Amino acid sequence: MRTSRIPGFYNMTVEDRRELLSNMNIFTEEDTAYLFSNEPLPTTTADNMIENVVGTFPLPMGLGLNFLINGKEYAVPMAIEEASVVASASHIAKIVRNAGGFKTKANNRIMIGQIQVVGCEDVQTAKETIVNEKNRLIDEANAAYPSLVNRGGGAEDVNVRILNEDAGSKYSQMLILHIYINTCDAMGANIINTMVESLAPTVENLTGGKVYLRILSNYPDRCLAKARCVIPPELLATEKFSGQNVRDGIIHAYEFAASDPYRAVTHNKGIMNGIDPVVIATGNDWRAVEAGAHAYAARDGHYGSMTTWSVDDEGNLIGELELPMAIGTVGGSTHVHPVSRIAHKLLNVDSAQELAQVVVAVGLAQNLGALKALATDGIQKGHMALHSRSVAITAGATGEMIDVISRRLIEENEIRVGKAKELVEEYTK
Repeated sequence: MRTSRIPGFYNMTVEDRRELLSNMNIFTEEDTAYLFSNEPLPTTTADNMIENVVGTFPLPMGLGLNFLINGKEYAVPMAIEEASVVASASHIAKIVRNAGGFKTKANNRIMIGQIQVVGCEDVQTAKETIVNEKNRLIDEANAAYPSLVNRGGGAEDVNVRILNEDAGSKYSQMLILHIYINTCDAMGANIINTMVESLAPTVENLTGGKVYLRILSNYPDRCLAKARCVIPPELLATEKFSGQNVRDGIIHAYEFAASDPYRAVTHNKGIMNGIDPVVIATGNDWRAVEAGAHAYAARDGHYGSMTTWSVDDEGNLIGELELPMAIGTVGGSTHVHPVSRIAHKLLNVDSAQELAQVVVAVGLAQNLGALKALATDGIQKGHMALHSRSVAITAGATGEMIDVISRRLIEENEIRVGKAKELVEEYTK
């Protein structure tokens, strides 16, 4: 039976965690061989993925546990090098789980292809012509990728606008077409680029201009996923702080990020600490997701918080996160990278829409984890405790010495490499 609630998982050895996963009967023997190998990405595979390959760069992959999303259990694979992220997401997911879990939704998988036209003799007439010939352009785009249409997707709409129409603009006047394409379960970069490139000759004939760029946009503002949680304040209480105090501290921290871009950048980086590891683990383009998310955070002309936090009439903390989510469950590296294939099996999602909902739920959890820490003991206490093992290794600790030095660093509240080196020398005398 699949469950994301695995008490004591953090305290298990790596071998015990692997045995537990093996006993879930999710993976084939080949899957587990890849996942548990010291080189999960074979060099031969890597050489076919990018150019000039000289090796691979492994990242730790952990499981975000306790996630209950729309009533379904998820153990979420997260590939990241930063300490405390997986632990924080799992901790908050447990709190939200006890409050009924995350509620999420996603709209249609509509991505955008752009075509840039310059040199139109009469740009207004050219725009009207494109509007009048919209159905023709949709048909031609779909003819360029009939297999997508057969799967229920394809081009659905065309929009056109004029940039730099003001005669005093320092940039060239241009006509920009947006082709809106349902890419089904693919992120769809190659699909979109193929479609818009196929339309270039027709667009030039219709407008009398010259087509230059024809490429996808990584700001798919019609492809959104949203997560929400409702948390009674008593679930936020700690030994030192009441639930109401923690809740109010979270609200003030959110208001800071909503009002100040200097804080918002760091606040949003914390959200992406949760999102990026899932996107990476599933073989998706985390740079595209990052770019779209930050653009969406500035959609009203002010860069602010990606999340919103509020208090309802009953005193519950309400959290929401909505972002563009250009990810897929087919195509790209999603099934080329052997560990990404395993990550998809582990997640057990049926569509790109479902994966997008999982991703934003993890982002919301990670944000709440950071805000809760900031509103109580500060970010460093938990982060540095988890970071202590890396500090011990940097100082030269090996084997069982790593745990010994890590514990001493935490006990003495002095988690730094210099102190760790002193302890290593003391331990090896």
